[in-house]
Amino acid sequence: MGKDFSRAQRVSEQIRRELAELLRTEVKDPRVGFITLTDVEITPDYAHAKVFFTSMSGTDGLDEILVGLRRATGFLRRELGRRVRIHTLPELHFHYDASVERGAALSALIDQAVQEDQARNRAADDAD
Repeated sequence: MGKDFSRAQRVSEQIRRELAELLRTEVKDPRVGFITLTDVEITPDYAHAKVFFTSMSGTDGLDEILVGLRRATGFLRRELGRRVRIHTLPELHFHYDASVERGAALSALIDQAVQEDQARNRAADDAD
């Protein structure tokens, strides 16, 4: 039986969990209060980590959120180093994850298409 997850995937997930906990409990900056970490991608040499997040307010205030996250990066790396035991602690790069919004928009389009199709079918049945 092969490995279900590579070491990099396990480390990425642990980093995501620890960062989420740190942001929730330790970072007091109100700019980063309402974000959710969706994924962490780590380079093979563990030197860099892309941290993807979404915001409850969507893209509103995104610049302020990024400023808050960048200001907290040093603190987050230091605390991450205390919690995660890896040889190289990655630099953190925060990126907004718009996939949730795109998914919601596509879901709304599908719902609209289904409703229009049902309305056309009802109109065709009534005409018969």
